[in-house]
Amino acid sequence: MDRLSFELTVYALAAGLCVLSPAIVTGQHQKTVPESTAWEVPRMADGRPDLQGVWDFRSLTPLERPSHLGDQDVFTEEEAAEFSEERLATLDKDQPGPDGRIPLSGGYNDFWWDYGRQLTTDRRTSLLIDPPTGRIPARSPEARSRTEIRRAQLARDAHGPEDRGAFERCILGFNAGPPMNPSAYNNNMQLFQTTDHIVILNEMVHDARVISLDGTDHLPSHVRQWRGDSRGQWNGDVLVVKTNNFTAKTSFRGSSDNMLLVERFSRVAEDTLLYEYTVHDADSFARSWTVSVPMRKNKQPIFEYACHEGNYGMTNLLVSARVNDDGTPQTDSQ
Repeated sequence: MDRLSFELTVYALAAGLCVLSPAIVTGQHQKTVPESTAWEVPRMADGRPDLQGVWDFRSLTPLERPSHLGDQDVFTEEEAAEFSEERLATLDKDQPGPDGRIPLSGGYNDFWWDYGRQLTTDRRTSLLIDPPTGRIPARSPEARSRTEIRRAQLARDAHGPEDRGAFERCILGFNAGPPMNPSAYNNNMQLFQTTDHIVILNEMVHDARVISLDGTDHLPSHVRQWRGDSRGQWNGDVLVVKTNNFTAKTSFRGSSDNMLLVERFSRVAEDTLLYEYTVHDADSFARSWTVSVPMRKNKQPIFEYACHEGNYGMTNLLVSARVNDDGTPQTDSQ
């Protein structure tokens, strides 16, 4: 091969490589770029979102917006830090007082409280998102009257075990609802799911709410239950649970037994279940209102909420009352 032929051959090969190189580079790039890491909703065998797990709904965010914040619905980063610091300080009761001493009376300290240590990630000033005021709407005169009657009942002396509430027996209430709201401790629930039912097991007070998804009707209106009658259905990827038939023996923020509670459960992240509920009760409130509570995945199991060990509280109260009656302790034989 002469020099001219050799140079032409080299130029041709170089030109070919230039033409081919984008395709080669592109092919290599396609092989090295990882597949999309966008999170997808986990699903059950029937295609519905998988909502199962133990969910923690602790939150330092208050249910209602503090009145001095007015229409401010979100804290700045600085305000959030200041609010959190002040709130946590009020919960930590083991700090020395002005005299240098640590008060040891007055209930639980910060070791026992478990309100949560953080605000919602969006730094909301309230869990209540509607109305925009972040406050529960005005209550009707009837609702205020019910509240006053309940307060009066709690304030008067109990003449027998019938006068003591279900809370004291640790068999109902606290943060289990419905609706569920963050409280002092045991802010956990476990959700079980099948094609036609879900079960919500609250750690406090170890009560399970079995909710049908098969389209069956609610109970007749005259059948009233402590936690109402719940029925669920899917609206796309959102589980909607409607509860009515409450009893007048229970109340939520002044609600009546005619309250309709609508709860919504949405899996919005691998570690987050968004829980929202709307209270409809024209007998009690000027308008409906909605609360949004993000629940975080808890890797720990549900534990037994023992309340007071052996549930001796009622027995001890009655024995103590008899001692106060005549100064003589009562025995089983008496």
